[in-house]
Amino acid sequence: MLGQLHDPDLHLLRLFVTVVEAGGFSAAQGVLGLSQPTISQRMAQLETRLGYRLCSRGKGGFRLTDKGELLLDAARGLLLNIEQFRQQANGVAGRLLGTVRVGMAENQDTAVSLKLASAIARFRQREESVQLELISAPPAQLERLLLEQRLDCAISYFSGNQAAFDYQPLFEERQRLYCGKGHALFTAGQVALEQLLEVDQVRHPYRFLKGGEPFQSRRSMAVAEQIESVLTLILSGRHIGYLPCHCAASWEAQGLLRALEPGLDFVVPFTLARHRAQGPGEAQAAFVEDLLAVFSEPSCDPL
Repeated sequence: MLGQLHDPDLHLLRLFVTVVEAGGFSAAQGVLGLSQPTISQRMAQLETRLGYRLCSRGKGGFRLTDKGELLLDAARGLLLNIEQFRQQANGVAGRLLGTVRVGMAENQDTAVSLKLASAIARFRQREESVQLELISAPPAQLERLLLEQRLDCAISYFSGNQAAFDYQPLFEERQRLYCGKGHALFTAGQVALEQLLEVDQVRHPYRFLKGGEPFQSRRSMAVAEQIESVLTLILSGRHIGYLPCHCAASWEAQGLLRALEPGLDFVVPFTLARHRAQGPGEAQAAFVEDLLAVFSEPSCDPL
């Protein structure tokens, strides 16, 4: 009786199934590349291991015993499961698995969104079974999620002062000063800097910028962290404020926003940030590789 199944037992079971499917010892010689005495010897070894006869040979030809019939079904099932396991194990060896969690800033330019989509398409061409999680949030929240290692990477503007992060530059975004329809400056001619200094401006916590940027007027009765909130305050016609040029374009085309002094524009650097202590798995590393490859390709500038 078989106590434990070892490799020699599997070889004997394969030989047994082959003999049965060939129709007997003699017919199996060519299939197995073994002599008939060797096949008989190995069949006897299997019967000894099992403790019962599997077949009979005689004038009536090759015939399985009742126990041999049962073993044949069991052996075929076992060998099929082993083959399925082998295929699955080999498939896993070259397949990316797991989850990739990507954070990104809100209100991305269309060109940036298309690049990110291209990176995802490129990643999906790999041998993978990976769940992608995309999370849009303000920079401060993305930074916190990275610190808590709840994201694998994030695309946004950051202070660059977090020693725990690795930063890789991706693109730049231009910001411009705007006023809304109904504001005193909306229909004014040339706007002087002194005029701008006296109007109410939406304060946005641009913590990532160097000293002196962006322009700040002497008055501010509104504060907003998110672009949508800044836009709403500007559209009220009571405040001026900075917006990414791509976000303001459609509103400007509708005659609801006016761009003010372009000499006060500034550029925001967007980077890919990752936590140094969070060693990337194969899937995360592959996604970042595809992302950086796509953003390094020449294309229209998202500014």
